[in-house]
This record gives sequence, structure tokens and C-alpha cells, in this order.
Amino acid sequence: MDKPVISVVVPLYCEQDNVPLLVEQTAAALAGLDYELILVDDGSEDATFERIEAATRSNPHVTGIQLRRNFGQTAAMSAGFEAARGEYIAYMDGDLQMDPADIPRLLERLQRDDLDLVNGWRKDRKDAGLSRKFPSRVANALIRLSTGVFLHDYGCPMKLMRAKVAKNLRLYGEQHRFLPALAALFGSRIGEEAVAHHPRRFGASKYGIGRTLRVLVDLLLVLFFQRFTDRPLQLFGPIGLVSFFSGVAIDLWLSVEKLAFGAELAGRPMLQFGSLLIVSGLLLFGIGLILEMQARTYYAAAGRQHYHIRRRIDAGKNKTAKP
Repeated sequence: MDKPVISVVVPLYCEQDNVPLLVEQTAAALAGLDYELILVDDGSEDATFERIEAATRSNPHVTGIQLRRNFGQTAAMSAGFEAARGEYIAYMDGDLQMDPADIPRLLERLQRDDLDLVNGWRKDRKDAGLSRKFPSRVANALIRLSTGVFLHDYGCPMKLMRAKVAKNLRLYGEQHRFLPALAALFGSRIGEEAVAHHPRRFGASKYGIGRTLRVLVDLLLVLFFQRFTDRPLQLFGPIGLVSFFSGVAIDLWLSVEKLAFGAELAGRPMLQFGSLLIVSGLLLFGIGLILEMQARTYYAAAGRQHYHIRRRIDAGKNKTAKP
């Protein structure tokens, strides 16, 4: 099959009943587009991959990938992105709560407004309030305030982006919900579009309120990537210097008290505290230096740049030729 216009990546974990309907709905929604549907089985324990195999035999647009074990949604998504061949990549969950019919509308919005990523917004969400909606609202508020990328629904499992954006992302842990924030690191233009959301028909959700702490941990990691990935010394250096000079000031003052006034220092906790600040400051500054050298080595060895070019116009290429 020729290179498709759009690749649709769908991670699946124990969703055997959803696979046939998912393939059918996607085929109907994208009938007018040259597309490929990449179904990634994330180590399912049911017949999910058998259903995927059957779909690949009956539909030439379907590609199946089976991971050796359950690596998680982010890893399955990364495997799909790597295998995608389309100019645009759409991502959606395989639980049939998202509607493939929204994909052409997201693609139209991306092309019309010259965007790099369009994030879905489950404006009328059909989920349980306490276990799904409440932690999602909390996470969305934290991500908006922390990253400065203001979207209603970071966790919406319906996104469409240019392939060069998707393939440039390096996703780990539970970072799939931070796709817009990570894409913004490269200066991507991001939009938002309301999408349909349906109640789950088969199976049960694999996620709940217990994931909130993991979201917070990954948020801290994303914030580090956003601000200090190519200059870690600017994070650890100031903290280390403040700690070091605070400890020096404390110990100097205690030394003056001892020498000038004969104060007893053996039982004073401030002596240990000052020494701890000095050692901590040196360690933090040293960590910053090591990370700084590693960052520079990484960019040099990988041939990567810490900047990204959107467009380039060579001299004379945009000038009208004289008659």
C-alpha cells in the first residue's frame, strides 16, 4: 500500500469485544481518506490480538502490533507512532468511547489553522464522576497552571498531529497525557476541538483515581523537561549556591561567637545544620555540572539541536521573477 495520508494509532489492552467495531467504525469514518489503522496490543490476556489478526486479513488498511507484555499505554502509543507512515497521525483509545468520525474534522481544523496538534475536548463526558471526572479535573488544572498550555482536557484520548511532531516526542512512564505540553517544547502550534464521547459498551476501564499520584510525578518530570532539559545547571546551580553560602554564613557566625564570646558549640544543632547546608550545596552544584555536561554530550553525539525550525525560505525563492 502507498504511503497513507493519515495513520490512526490505537493502543489496546484486553479489548477483544471492541476490536471488530473499532475497525468497522474507522473504515466508515475515513472512507474518503487514504489511511492506515495501527492497532497495538499492549500484552492483552484475552483474545484481543486474535481479533486484530482477523482484522488485518479482512481489511488491508489495518496493521497489528503485539507487545511482548503489558508495557503501559505510553509505550504502546510510542510503538504505534514509530510504525506510522502517514503525514498526519491520529491517536485514540480502543474502548469505543471516542468516535473515529471526529478525525476528519480534527484534520480539517489542523490544516485550516496551520496547527501542529489538535487536542480533543470531551465537552460532554460520559464517565463516572468520582473515579474519572474528578481526578481528571484536578490533573487538568495542575497541568494548565504548571505548563502554561491552556487546554480543557489534557487526558482526552483523541488527538491529531503532524507526523514530524509525533515522531519527535520521547514518551516514558505515564506521559501520554502530557502530549500537548511536550509538543509545546518544540514550539508546536496547538488547538483544541470538541469531540463526541460515548459510554463504554464492553469491558471495564483500566484507569481510576489511583493514577493521580503518578500523574503528579510525571508532571514534575515534564516541568523539568520544559524548563531545564538543555540547561540543568540553571536549576541545580542557584539552589546549590544558596545552600552553600547559607551554610558558610551560619558556620562563620558560630565561629565568631566561639572565638569572641567563648560560646559552647558542641550542643548547638545550628553547627550541624550549617555543615549540612555546605555539603548539600556542593553536591547540588556538582549534580548540575554533571547534568550540564551530559546534556551537551547528548546533543553533540546524537546530532540533535536544542531548537526547532518551523520554516526556511532561501534567498530569492520567494521573489517574483522579472519579465
